[in-house]
Order: sequence, then structure tokens, then C-alpha cells
Amino acid sequence: MTDYDDLVARNVKRLRGERNLSMAALAGQAGLSKQTLSKIEQGQGNPTLGTLEAISMALGTNARALITEWGSSIRIQSASGAQWIPGHGGETRMLEQLYGSGYVRTSVVRLDPTQSGASSEALSSGSIHQVYLIEGHAEVGPVGRTVQLTSGDYVKFPADVAHVFRALHESALMHLVTSFPQVPQLSAFSNE
Repeated sequence: MTDYDDLVARNVKRLRGERNLSMAALAGQAGLSKQTLSKIEQGQGNPTLGTLEAISMALGTNARALITEWGSSIRIQSASGAQWIPGHGGETRMLEQLYGSGYVRTSVVRLDPTQSGASSEALSSGSIHQVYLIEGHAEVGPVGRTVQLTSGDYVKFPADVAHVFRALHESALMHLVTSFPQVPQLSAFSNE
């Protein structure tokens, strides 16, 4: 079972339960066999986009609701297995990516003072950076409006303009959370 299949399975079961539909009733409304729906709810169905659209229409929502993470699961990433990727004037360790009503990326970034820390390009409209400096000293923020942080400082700033991440004096370690709005939040199904 892939993470994607597991996500779809959880969402179909949850939405079907919220609507008090039996598996047979939902399968019938979606034009699927009960066996096909059962496999999907077990994370073994590998549904096509057309199948997801049929199920979502029968549930009174859209296919995006079936592929959006609602709630959270536990995921542990050990330090010994961490991969550091060059970028942002140093190295980045990706912690998580979440999909849903937007896209959120959370990383630990190690800034190297020997690298220039050149400005990063603007991200998509409405994007936001949140930085928590774990250790060291750093200059971060929109070009022309940067702030200097020391260990324990936090800043939130627009990421849809050119911005800077730069270590000052020695290397710096920061936790970076970037939010990219993509779709409006889906509302709960209602029979009203």
C-alpha cells in the first residue's frame, strides 16, 4: 500500500461514515462494484482519476477532498538518517511536506557563513516563511527589510518577494516553515 492509496482509503471511509452510507450504497451511487470500493477502502484499489471523481460526486464533494490530508499522522525522521541538500546559502534537511488546502514545507536549514547567502527568488503569491533560529546568528527576511536573529528568535515574513537567508559570524541552524496557498479550504458536507 502506498501513502497515496492509504490517504485515499482513509478519506473515502471517513466521508462515507460521515454521510451514513453503506459501502453498497456508495458503490451504487458512484457506479462501481462493491468489491472495487472495498479494495479502495483497504488501500489496494489504485483508483483512476475518473474513479475518484465518481466517488467524490457520490459523496457530494470533489476529488480533491479524497487526496487531501485531513488531520495528522505520526512520522518520525531520525537524525542519523537525515539527508542534507545544498541550497539557501547552506544545506537544507527536509522534514515534511503536507498537501491539502495549501502546501506546507517544513525544513531544518544549516546556513554556512562562507557562502554568500544570495537572495532567494520570490515564491508564489501569498507564500509565507516562518523561521525559528535554533542556534547561531542569522540575517533573514525580505530584501531591504531583513532582520537579525539570535538563537531562540522567531520571525514570519512574506515569501512572495525576494528574500535572504544568511549566517552571520558562524554557521546558523534554523527551522523553516513555508506555506504556499493553493486551494480554498473545503467545507464539511451538509444536507441543508
